[in-house]
Amino acid sequence: MNKTKSAVLLCATLLAGLIPSTRAQTPTTAAPTAPAAPAAAAAPAAPSASVVFTPSVVTQYMFRGVRLGGPAFEPSLEYDYGNLALGVWANTPISDKVPNQSDPEIDPYGSYTFSVNDNFSIAPGFTLYTYPRTDISQGFYRATFEPNLAVNYTVGAVKFTPKVYYDVILKGPTYELTAAFTVPLKDLGSELDFTAVGGTYKWTDAARNASPSLTNYGDYYLGSVSMPFTITKDSKLILGVAYTKGTGNYFKTSGSPKQQNAAAVGRCVGTISYSYTF
Repeated sequence: MNKTKSAVLLCATLLAGLIPSTRAQTPTTAAPTAPAAPAAAAAPAAPSASVVFTPSVVTQYMFRGVRLGGPAFEPSLEYDYGNLALGVWANTPISDKVPNQSDPEIDPYGSYTFSVNDNFSIAPGFTLYTYPRTDISQGFYRATFEPNLAVNYTVGAVKFTPKVYYDVILKGPTYELTAAFTVPLKDLGSELDFTAVGGTYKWTDAARNASPSLTNYGDYYLGSVSMPFTITKDSKLILGVAYTKGTGNYFKTSGSPKQQNAAAVGRCVGTISYSYTF
């Protein structure tokens, strides 16, 4: 905020110097002025801390355009301290289970946001995907680890987030771009949150102990809209709907023709979530 500075008028001093004095001037030495004490620096505000619990129910479990299950319960618990976020997300199928997929899945994750200015930030993070009950004899992994790096920048009312992931177990990158914007609904005390996502990935070690190694690659996109409803100052109900689809998704081993991934499909996904902040 700009502050107006007051001008100090020196007219009287200048005038006195120009008019001859009728008295003899006795030279004097002015006493030195003590320097002003430096202002005490304001103590930085302590980062705020909170815990957010969000149980959700979804009609389909889709991940990067691949169907991993039917209706499911998806709770999450996240601790936020300033720019640091640490949490755990889980998926437990309710029905229509897909063998060796998310029964259950438990994923610890974290990120830290470095803000450059109000419109630009950088956020490194990670996700540890775990599948405690999967059958490793069928070529499935019980855990994979995926560091990531996101850049968030806002242009007008739209927030763009290009993000790159690298799974160190599946041995391959995922490149993703998200665009999001919000339409306020002041008369309803709510808003509509729109999100669009597009991505592509290629994993060169998609099956455990496969020889030759199995490559899986594909593209995906998603469009969604959600609407939150405030219940109390600490809680809200969120209703959402999305359409997501996987395209150009194939498995390939050296010396063999590629095979289409039958789980890469298009599905509508409905979501009901309740979020409570402690």
